[in-house]
Amino acid sequence: MDFGDIKDIFFYPEEGEEGVPHDPDARFMKERIDEIPLMSPKGMFEELEKLGYRGQTVPRRAVTLMAYRHVKRLRRLYVEMEPREQVGKKNNLLLMGPTGSGKTFLIEQLFGKILKFPTVVVDVTPFSETGYVGQDPNNILTRLYHQADRDERLARIGIIALDEFDKLASIQNNAVFAGAGTTKDITGMGVQRELLKMLEASEVTVPVELTHSSYVETINVRTDDVAFLAVGAFSGFSSIVNRFSKGKVHGFATSRGDSRGHSFEDGAIAVTFEPEDVENIAYFQTYGFLPELIARFGGIVPFAALDLDTMRAILEDDVLSKTREEFAREGIELVIPDDVIDVIVRLALKRETGARGLSALIFRHLEEKAFELFGEKQGVTLRTYMEGENIRSVVE
Repeated sequence: MDFGDIKDIFFYPEEGEEGVPHDPDARFMKERIDEIPLMSPKGMFEELEKLGYRGQTVPRRAVTLMAYRHVKRLRRLYVEMEPREQVGKKNNLLLMGPTGSGKTFLIEQLFGKILKFPTVVVDVTPFSETGYVGQDPNNILTRLYHQADRDERLARIGIIALDEFDKLASIQNNAVFAGAGTTKDITGMGVQRELLKMLEASEVTVPVELTHSSYVETINVRTDDVAFLAVGAFSGFSSIVNRFSKGKVHGFATSRGDSRGHSFEDGAIAVTFEPEDVENIAYFQTYGFLPELIARFGGIVPFAALDLDTMRAILEDDVLSKTREEFAREGIELVIPDDVIDVIVRLALKRETGARGLSALIFRHLEEKAFELFGEKQGVTLRTYMEGENIRSVVE
């Protein structure tokens, strides 16, 4: 009895006459990966500069190199059709540093705007272990699916930034309660266990809509080629580094201490970690993370607290240019002299809010006059000036 060619029963990808896969999905992926610009790490670094990204030279090099390797890996898999076992696994990164230091902004600009990957930044604090109240961690992939125009093929090569990742090690959460009389895995360990599967190469059942209902259509998304970047400020991590460096963590250090670490000021928020401060997984275990979860990240990239020069450059090149444009659209010329700019930068540094606080600080001193002028007067000049230690403004 002739059962025919086994290829008629089981599909095996093969190429056409000119190296084009016969499988429509494989052909679609090949064309999509071909559209991703193959830029060098140095080229990405410079392109970020053009888009207004300032500072963070070392982290920017690390992330652009990871992005380049990610694109090359996808090209080997989907364009050159190399066997997966020869290509190797994906590389996830953990980005840690003070708030406002440019972690999520770097991901959005690089992967979303420059490389044009389906990219989502997801706050992980509302999530809880499957079966508990709160959002299911699989909804993280639902958001990526939506960002990928509801195409599961594109979702397979997306970028996920797990924002507020450090909160999974604390009892702080924003779980949305879906029922009464229920409890939540407040330690975040349940979510960590769920993420373990996701960060590895696995097939995840994903609801197509963000809902608490059990009756919702689902799809299967493989995460072999989804790159994850965990992002967090890791407040209090410096105190753990101090404890290890002084030998005060029983079972991990000798009484003589670990001489590689250096001490941080107690209570400091905008601290700058060195690579040796974040290379020991025991630090993260003490902080409240599963060691095997941290091990899923191929690199841990510390971001520095922004210095005065970088903050000033961000204020002048980005924040002030947009603020001046907004006032110009109202027919108002906005004049902010250098001494006022210096005060704004110093205030932001003192508050340890990084670049994120610049816009709020500058507009706080313009709010009263903006209320009076917007939609009322045109052809005037709003000039700011220093009166002692206070910032004032006058309409001319």
